[in-house]
Amino acid sequence: MTNRRIFMMTLVAGGSALGTASAVAQAKLDPNSPQAKSLGYVDDTAKADAKKFPKHEASQHCANCQLYSGKAGAADGPCSLFPGKLVASNGWCSAWVKKA
Repeated sequence: MTNRRIFMMTLVAGGSALGTASAVAQAKLDPNSPQAKSLGYVDDTAKADAKKFPKHEASQHCANCQLYSGKAGAADGPCSLFPGKLVASNGWCSAWVKKA
């Protein structure tokens, strides 16, 4: 019976740890990761490849994209395309959609 009680307490403690792990700061997106590269992600919208992405405009950046959910004025924030990662608010990728 003691083993079962220890198991249950360990299980509850582990679940609590997982719940708080999501509140820990997220890692920044690596522009060299395969997903980032496939979407042409850059940390600075001015560095977007104009030849590869001719529809890119300098006024487009993550902070004014529909997919970005960071706070206004923050240096970076979450993007629904890159779960668990933070993107630069001044960044850009080819999936950019004007915020409504």
